[in-house]
Amino acid sequence: MIQNALPKAPARAYTRGAALPALLQKRILILDGAMGTMIQRYKLDEAAYRGARFKDYGRDIKGNNELLSITQPQIIREIHEQYLAAGADIIETNTFGATRVAQADYGMEDLAAEMNIESVKVAREACEKYSTPDKPRFVAGAIGPTPKTASISPDVNDPGARNVSFDELRDTYYEQAKALLDAGCDLFLVETIFDTLNAKAALFALDQLFDDTGELVPIMISGTVTDASGRILSGQTVEAFWNSLRHAKPLTFGLNCALGAALMRPYIAELSKLCDTYVSCYPNAGLPNPMSDTGFDETPDVTSGLLKEFATAGLVNIAGGCCGTTPEHIAEIAKALAEVKPRAFPSQYREVA
Repeated sequence: MIQNALPKAPARAYTRGAALPALLQKRILILDGAMGTMIQRYKLDEAAYRGARFKDYGRDIKGNNELLSITQPQIIREIHEQYLAAGADIIETNTFGATRVAQADYGMEDLAAEMNIESVKVAREACEKYSTPDKPRFVAGAIGPTPKTASISPDVNDPGARNVSFDELRDTYYEQAKALLDAGCDLFLVETIFDTLNAKAALFALDQLFDDTGELVPIMISGTVTDASGRILSGQTVEAFWNSLRHAKPLTFGLNCALGAALMRPYIAELSKLCDTYVSCYPNAGLPNPMSDTGFDETPDVTSGLLKEFATAGLVNIAGGCCGTTPEHIAEIAKALAEVKPRAFPSQYREVA
């Protein structure tokens, strides 16, 4: 009898997020949309970012979205709830830049752990409000790429220059991941990867954390193809990117950000053939357009229509949105994909029993 081969089980069972693999076999799961786009809707000024606690802070901090989990948690919770009400199964914590490396831009390195803890708290509260036995909701601890990269020079005149080391990245990712785990996230999302070496540092930190704590939670990995060359910024093709990180045995592997869905399709199709795991896709709402309300071209019906075509072609297991997407986009995506079967594993991963 020929059967679909499931992704190889980890050496030990997941201690959190254990329901996800079975759900992914049943239906396409919905990821939330953009946090930054939604924060922009609130038109927060410097005082709003500071709140009472940082009223007298000695430098500008407007734009530090991760700080809002501390100073304006009700806004972050409200955004999460809007995505959950729209049909999201998984919401990302407001922690894309909640690392010491990223927070150095604001002189707030020592707040990184607290930002992660508070972000999980508000996400967990929102999920508990919307979860039901038939539709559980999950908190994904978002781990972003940091503004410094381990394999790309910051100086065009000195290709060998680096402004961060692998060990520094590993340490900052470990601190972030431990705070996310301690606060109660269900899974990790290492996302918007444009430098594979940065991602390796994050995955190394997660592996170390699992060893140190005895926990094992699902990992989602999502890269960013930056242009029509089909490569991430550090130069790898999609296939090379997958082969560089598949050792981490992620629950899902996919792409997000940079390209809108239309331009992302060939690369998602390639991953769908390559990956012996589930595939995720959460593109931007098309290309940037400063004249649009969200700053991007695609309306919810356009994005959802494109993702439905991906799903109907058997390419995805998780779908959502990145920059420019809103609860309206996620609601349309959830509706469009509700009756579409999830991606089956490609023929080269089938086995004869």
